[in-house]
Parts: sequence; structure tokens; C-alpha cells
Amino acid sequence: MSSGIATKDSQIGKQAIVIGAGISGLAAARALADHFDQVVVLESDQLPDLATPRPGAPQGKQVHGLLGGAIKALEELFPDFAGDLTRAGAVPINPGSEILQEMPGMDQFPLCKWDWCIYALTRPLIEQTLRRRVEQHTNISLRGGCRALDIMGISDELLVTGVRYDTGNGVEFLPADLVVDASRHGGLTMSFLQAAGLPAPEETTIGIDIRYGTALYALPDDAMGQFKAIVTFAKAPHGVHSAYLIPVEDNCYQLLLVGRGDDAPPADGDEFLAYTQKLPTRSVYNAMKGAKRLSEVARFGFPESRWRHFAQLNPFPQNLLSIGDAICCLNPIYGQGITVAVQEANILRRLLSTSAAEAQPLAQFLTKAEALIKEPWAMSAVPDFIYPQTRGERPVDLEQRLNSQLALTRIATRDPAVWKLMSEVRHLLRPLAALEEPGLVRRVEAEMATV
Repeated sequence: MSSGIATKDSQIGKQAIVIGAGISGLAAARALADHFDQVVVLESDQLPDLATPRPGAPQGKQVHGLLGGAIKALEELFPDFAGDLTRAGAVPINPGSEILQEMPGMDQFPLCKWDWCIYALTRPLIEQTLRRRVEQHTNISLRGGCRALDIMGISDELLVTGVRYDTGNGVEFLPADLVVDASRHGGLTMSFLQAAGLPAPEETTIGIDIRYGTALYALPDDAMGQFKAIVTFAKAPHGVHSAYLIPVEDNCYQLLLVGRGDDAPPADGDEFLAYTQKLPTRSVYNAMKGAKRLSEVARFGFPESRWRHFAQLNPFPQNLLSIGDAICCLNPIYGQGITVAVQEANILRRLLSTSAAEAQPLAQFLTKAEALIKEPWAMSAVPDFIYPQTRGERPVDLEQRLNSQLALTRIATRDPAVWKLMSEVRHLLRPLAALEEPGLVRRVEAEMATV
């Protein structure tokens, strides 16, 4: 096991600060640990010993799952992380054979066992498992109850010098050779840029007004039949209701129900279950018969997907980075945000490992992160334009994209290999270009011509 102490040849600086102890912050801290004497993670919440929700993770009670791409990226940072998850109680699921994925108007997808898994568990257990791995690195310090107030620096030199933070007993300053903003809103980075006289980065936003709620249940033993999970997608563009029924630790299930705009799942437990009758199929409704609710209904609203194009700012402070939601908030229904955040941490790790001897080894990070985000943005943000009420600039070829996606999905219901490939792309295990193989493109074009 690595101690996390940087060797002399790989050292970038003495101290790095990460703002935020969420998933992106913990992953970033690990990426930095081999290249700084000390890495300090500042978190405004007190960090619980147990796997319990915390206020600073507003979706902490909502359904979470680690996609195939997230597991792969986490194992790059933390070898055998999948084993840690299993030992902690996470439920491994083979997406090819153990999830009933329902696309209204489509035939059922082929059921085949694939060579990769996803993991279902609550958000607090994800964070607890990550914290335990991070804490094994003796040069990473997690400081709960420390709210970052300002990123400090020399504005006219675009040089960050540290972070001013509130301990609860007073305000202190912590010096740093590098600051990584892994906060939910990235507001401290925006404030520093403004203080330095730099323009705000351009933003791409897509207004979606997703409204959803989650509750924890115990289900009868035979409720799920042959499947471990059920995912029912909305019948777009006219239907807005979708659902995820996912197993979590301790033999429990989380039910996530989704609406849009004014049509939000209710907070009342009985009405919440009755809301399942709005779904385009009866699968979730039938599975919930005899279920015992174990928690209150936790509701959340997500108004828009947002992407800040920091890479387009030139100059940019040389020892300040943003990561995760501070750069891009993706529609959470598709579950790709965690994967992107950890993949960004791996970009940072690789840049530090391969460029440690060079000047400005971090200069490429925002550019590479921008390139990384393009594909999940296209998969989880742009398709929301199928709804006429979605706000934002629609791509000129939107109708072509949507029709092509529908044709590909129809092919996937008939062809197990295409279904697996499409799923690997959605799980960020394969690039989007994998769907542009000439033979597959010809099949999609032929399928579109039949409609």
C-alpha cells in the first residue's frame, strides 16, 4: 500500500488544497497525493464516521449507482475499489442480464451476461468507502467543519497563494502551491477570477426542470422476479415520468420517481407510491406491492445542466483548477456525473505523473477536461431537447440526432452485440466514436429509412 508521500523526482509542490470532500474532491486528493508533501481537503460539513447523509451533498438521499466507467476510473486511483464496495455492502449488478430496462414503444432489450458490472449503493456509503481509502494516504488530511471562504492570491500575477476558511472557532489562512475547487457550485473560483479582472467563462446551459424524489424500502423476497433492478424511461416527448428501482446495502431498495416542471413526485408516502401509476409501464408499480417504506420521501429539483468553459479562458491562474460539478453539472438522471468527475481526477493524475519534470504540468488539465465532457454532454444533456419546454440553444441537426438515436435503439433491441456496445458508450467505457463504425452507421441509416 502506498503511503502517498511524494518522491523527490515527482514532487510538484509542498502543499495542495482541495475544496470539498465529495466524490470529485476525494478523487482529486488521491490524484495529488503522490506529488505534494501534503494534501488538505477542506469540507464545510462535519464528516461522519458512519454512512449517513450530510447537508453539503444535497442529493445524498437520492438514488446513486456507479456506472461501468466510474468503476474503471476509481480502480485506476484505488486498486481493488470494487472489492471495497462489495465488502461495504454494495450490490454488484450485471447490466446485460440483471436489469429490466424499459424503453416505452420498444421491444425488450436482449438479456445476456456481460463481462463488466455496475454497483448499486447509497451515496453516503460511496463517500464513506472513498474516505476510508483516501485516509490510508498519510499525507492527505480531511478537515471537516472547515468552510472555505475565499481563494486568496496575487491578482495581478494570477497566482493563488492559499485559502481562507472558517473553522467554526475563527477564520484561518492555509497556504498552498495548488488549489483545486471541487465544490458543488465553483463559486470561489468565479470570485477569484472576478477579483483578478478576468472575464467569467462562457457557459452552456440547458434548462430541464427535472423534479424527483427517492425513498428507501424493504421489498418482498419475490418482488423483483429474475431482475435485481428496474429502470423505466419516460415515453418522450409526451410523457415525462420515469423510475429507477435499485437495490442498495442491507437488503433494501431505493425507488426514484422522476417528473418535470410542475409534475413532481409528491412528498407523502402513499401518494408517492401512487405516482408509480403514471409510469408508462406497470413493472415498478407491480414490484412495489407489499413494499414497506423505511424513510421519508426526499425530493430534489435540478433546473438546468450547466457547463463552464474554463478552458477557453486565456490566461487562467496557473495554480488553480476546478473539477467535477464546479466545471459541469450533467443531468443526474443518466448517472454520468460521478464517472466524469473521477475521470477528470485521472486526467490530473496522468498529467502530474508524466509531466512532473516539466514547467506548468497542469496547463493542459482544463483543455483535456473540456474534451472529456463533450461526449457525456452530448449523451445526457442534448437529448433533453426532445421536450419542447426544454430551454437552450438547440443543435441545428437535433432532429437528425434524435431520429438516429431511436433507430440505433431499435436495432439494439434485436442485436445483443449492438445493445452491449451502446451500453458501454453510455457507461463511458467506450468512446462515442464506437457508434460511428461504418457498418453500424449503414444499419442505422437503413433503419431510419424504414420509418
